[in-house]
Amino acid sequence: MSTPTIGYAAMLEQFHPTEAVRLTALAEEHGFSGCMAADHFQPWVPAQGQSAFVWNVLTAVGERTRGDLGPGVVCPSFRWHPAMVAQAAATLEAMYPGRTWLGLGVGEALNEHVVGGYWPEAGERSRRLFEAVDLIAQLFAASREGRDTRWSGEHFRMETTRLWTMPEQAPPILVATAGPVNARRTGRHADGIITVGAPHEKVGMLLDRFAQGARDAGKDPDGMTKVLQLHLSWAPTDEEALANALTEWPNGGMAFPKADIRSPHELAQMARLVRPEDFAGRMVISSDPDVHRATVQGYLDHGFDRVYLHNVGRNQREWIEVFGREVLPALRR
Repeated sequence: MSTPTIGYAAMLEQFHPTEAVRLTALAEEHGFSGCMAADHFQPWVPAQGQSAFVWNVLTAVGERTRGDLGPGVVCPSFRWHPAMVAQAAATLEAMYPGRTWLGLGVGEALNEHVVGGYWPEAGERSRRLFEAVDLIAQLFAASREGRDTRWSGEHFRMETTRLWTMPEQAPPILVATAGPVNARRTGRHADGIITVGAPHEKVGMLLDRFAQGARDAGKDPDGMTKVLQLHLSWAPTDEEALANALTEWPNGGMAFPKADIRSPHELAQMARLVRPEDFAGRMVISSDPDVHRATVQGYLDHGFDRVYLHNVGRNQREWIEVFGREVLPALRR
């Protein structure tokens, strides 16, 4: 048995960037291993109140901590050209060697529509994502060898170039997915998978499809990174924990796809329909640290290498201290 890697999910949608940096440093002091943060242009709902630039925040976190740093998840398809994402990720790894990874996803209209481009259907979004993954991997490989490369694909063009600031080792590319088709594609194209807390039957299916894709490409899935982001709600009482979920993270109770919704204000209207029972199977809401420990342990037993925890309430300091004392030391791989 070994000590697992349990990181802190810094929610830039909820906290001012300076506060997010302080909380991440505090989490490391209490036994959390690292940090992941998503590239959002807007919060999910207005009540969350923030949406800082992820690369700036992770750089500040890197200066204050020693653990891993994951921009997860970034969409490399609409607001960003893949080459720009590659440059940002390579720079972060050059500054903090061996500590970073790059998480990529298909994106949501909530963030990507702000540049005014066409928002395609899900199939095209997936094709764009995996073309971007291949472009970034090719640019990393060529740049490490000190040579130029170019790209002309279905969705992206890149003229002859290289990354002039390139670390000795490229950061691993992980892909976020919650569906079986993209899970298998992830195994073929990427270095690892990211998914979110879900019923164990679904998680097991996703990991199986990921492993199939890896074997399709001649890779060993057992040696590839498997990341879980787990949203939870802990507070001193069950009532407070439920209130935090309903007010701070109602999107966690929405079982329908949200990728086509463009405005936090639209989501806020939908959030008025969320009821406590809607969180069942989607988020553990409890005042008992041992309930949360058992939930995290269940996912570790599925084979995840890293689990990043997000407590949805504003009670971050109290939660970090309680979990650092009562939950993290009891977890095993």
